[in-house]
Amino acid sequence: MAETGRDEQFSEYVVQRRTQLRRIAYLLCGDVHKAEDLVQTALMKLYVAWPRVQRTGNVDAYVRRILVNSGIDESRRPWRREESGLEGLDPQVAPGPGVEDRTALMDALATLPLGQRRVVILRHFLGMSIEETAGDLQCSPGTVKSQNSRALARLNDLLAPQFGAVGGNDR
Repeated sequence: MAETGRDEQFSEYVVQRRTQLRRIAYLLCGDVHKAEDLVQTALMKLYVAWPRVQRTGNVDAYVRRILVNSGIDESRRPWRREESGLEGLDPQVAPGPGVEDRTALMDALATLPLGQRRVVILRHFLGMSIEETAGDLQCSPGTVKSQNSRALARLNDLLAPQFGAVGGNDR
């Protein structure tokens, strides 16, 4: 029963002071996300010490001290100072197609005969070779090439007004 009263009192304190604690934490560290982490850490530590701190009567001062000390502790952690050294090494990735583009492509694929659709998906979506595609579909490489050629021509007819020329060379 006493635990329930403790939780209610603690919850009331958090509701009343959370915004103020976030402001203080932000001023201490200068980053919104780190400030939220500091507040969470402070509230966890406060909850553990809640009965003792509440008896002394100066809860705000105790929480501020926790925020300051936690901020100092975080800044001293060695992993906070490390840098990856890989900045700028990631290749630039072109943005993917939008929802409308994907919808148009899926609609165009749905108009293809099943064999051509399978070849296009295996070859171009999954990046399989002609031989791998032929093996999966249990047909000859020549069939894969002809099906692919017909499918790309059909997709080009359907999508060229929207995207420009589609397809590639399978020789």
